[in-house]
Amino acid sequence: MDSQGLLASVAINIGLAMVILFLFSILKKQPSNAPIYYPRPLSKHQQVIFPPPFSLCRFFPSFSWIPRAFRLTEDQILETSGLDALVVIRLFKFGINFFTVCSLVGLLILLPINFDGQRHPSRRHPSMDSCTISNIKAGSNMLWVHFLCLCFISVYGLYLLYREYSMILVKRIQQVRNLRHRPDQFTALVRQIPLCAEHKARGCCVDHFFSKHHPYSYHSYQMLYDVKDIEDLSNQARYIHEKIEGLKKRCTVKKHGEEMLLLDEHRDDNMKIAQHEEKVQEIYHKIRQLQSEDNLKQKELPVAFVTFKSRWGAALAAQTQQHTNPLLWITEMAPEPTDVSWRNLAIRYKLLPLYKIGVILAASLLTIFFAVPVTAVQGIAKYEKLKKWFPPAMAIEFIPGLSSVVTGYLPSAILKGFLYIVPFAMLAMAKLGGSISKSKEEIKTCNMVFYFLLGNVFFLSLISGSLLDEIGQSFSHPKHLPSHLAGLVSSQADFFITYILTEGLSGFSFEILQPGLLLWDFLKSHTYRRGKEKDLYLYSLQYFRIIPTVSISILIGIVYAVIAPMMLPFLIVYFFLGYAVYITQIQDVYDTVYDTFGQFWPFIHHYIFVAIVLMQITMIGLFGLKSKPAASISTIPLLLLTIMFNEYCKIRFLPTFQAYSIQNAVENDELDEKSGQMEASYRKAVGTYRQPSLHPVSFTRADSNLTQPLITSL
Repeated sequence: MDSQGLLASVAINIGLAMVILFLFSILKKQPSNAPIYYPRPLSKHQQVIFPPPFSLCRFFPSFSWIPRAFRLTEDQILETSGLDALVVIRLFKFGINFFTVCSLVGLLILLPINFDGQRHPSRRHPSMDSCTISNIKAGSNMLWVHFLCLCFISVYGLYLLYREYSMILVKRIQQVRNLRHRPDQFTALVRQIPLCAEHKARGCCVDHFFSKHHPYSYHSYQMLYDVKDIEDLSNQARYIHEKIEGLKKRCTVKKHGEEMLLLDEHRDDNMKIAQHEEKVQEIYHKIRQLQSEDNLKQKELPVAFVTFKSRWGAALAAQTQQHTNPLLWITEMAPEPTDVSWRNLAIRYKLLPLYKIGVILAASLLTIFFAVPVTAVQGIAKYEKLKKWFPPAMAIEFIPGLSSVVTGYLPSAILKGFLYIVPFAMLAMAKLGGSISKSKEEIKTCNMVFYFLLGNVFFLSLISGSLLDEIGQSFSHPKHLPSHLAGLVSSQADFFITYILTEGLSGFSFEILQPGLLLWDFLKSHTYRRGKEKDLYLYSLQYFRIIPTVSISILIGIVYAVIAPMMLPFLIVYFFLGYAVYITQIQDVYDTVYDTFGQFWPFIHHYIFVAIVLMQITMIGLFGLKSKPAASISTIPLLLLTIMFNEYCKIRFLPTFQAYSIQNAVENDELDEKSGQMEASYRKAVGTYRQPSLHPVSFTRADSNLTQPLITSL
């Protein structure tokens, strides 16, 4: 890609982002779009104020939401959205802090050295190579400056990682204390419960076991049952109930302000309504029979939620081995009730390894399959080489400026389009892996997506992007192959700049605009939902999509921090825009379904650690290929220091994120005992883990018309 292609990508991404953000600022002021842009405050019955109708302010674009996002404090985010949402914001803050300092080092020190490394007066078309480390002469002492900058950037990155880990650990402990009345702090999940030989049931076995071995802290238990038949009947009843509601609305018309029933035309509909109501009552009766205690005893699963009288008792029971046979009475801390994955709890514990292997195989196949579009995208980016291998591509040159657009913007845009579906495909696979909670499914998805992006977006882009070059150099100058390989990483800097621009400017702009929901809402409002009240488009924050995508951008920036410092300013724009966008989305759009108290951060820490290690390994290779073996050898202790730092963090921080310490449990118990809230707290946990299918059946629709009375104009 030449400089014209890069400039075309910058211009297109900036122009597209400005258009999208202008459009967003106008659409957000329209009350009809409130279910899309304000579902969170409306779901909490908070009033949303819009500009007066037909005023110029309502149709004039503004960016007031950006300074409002930066004025929001971390304590406000923590209070309203939880620590997991704050972790996402801290990830963007890490990027801002890290790449701001790196940009100063790169632009003031490395960029002038790279540009003056060696002269190429014969070059007709300047490229990114003149601003990268590949422009430095082999054996030049200026490479020691790169080594010193590498050390500084590595140490500064490790310092930020340690500071973030410490801060989030403190906030985790505080958040656990502030939300100490949550039922999961009094509850343990028990699996592989044996069958009582005397009563042929598992419930009595649970009561006997914990009454004997935890006599002072055990309170009660809640068995889980195979309720698939109840769920099927509930779905049938819900479908019939919706048909009844539709028929009733069709039979009733408004005339002269009064409701009149058109008996002549709708007699058949009335008969259908009566038949459907009779059928619904029959299903209700069957469901109540299946929900009876006698019937449920025959469908017990070897799984139960056990409630304790103290957090200390729950933590002790959940984090210790209960039986000499480790495959019996397997315990762990229960997830939050809204976080439980009820379907996966029905999977037999011994079959879980097979489910996990199946997920790994499916993810591997998707990764291999995705290599095809990535290779094709890099073929487009390497237009000059593509013309030699595919002559019809020369037709692009007949249209002025088209080749710059094709090579500069199109590859990253196509890659972004393919990548959009990957997190959702990985989440669907993770849901089949047998995780007990939705949060663990999302954490597994984060890992799969991150390593997918690392393999396909980073490594495969390097390999496929240089494949045509390697073939040509191998045939024409075989002796120059090692020196050619030294520039592989730096030769892809321009592509990754366009990737960062497309992911940041265009990606974040589309994230806040929500074009898919706008289109879907328009189609619904003009088809089968015409004239009906609008539902709120309220969804949970998609950690599985945001965290790995931002982490891979951090990885690209860290790896290229020393190699191509021109990329660093684009990353600052990326993280500033992402920060503003996601604070706005967390405040107005996304709902908090669960809060793991920051359990996503250890994985983010690992992703950034991988990035720093990869940067150091890359520089070891580059120093060697640049005939500076002393710099390569000097980088090895830095690599070992980074690995030792990560091992220390595993010992110092990770256990507190993986377990509930007895000290914190006892301290929180003492707070409740002093305030007299201990009994009320653990009694609140009783019954909260009852399966949704066992609750009384009711299909009465809650008042969803939240937008009309809560939307006002100035």
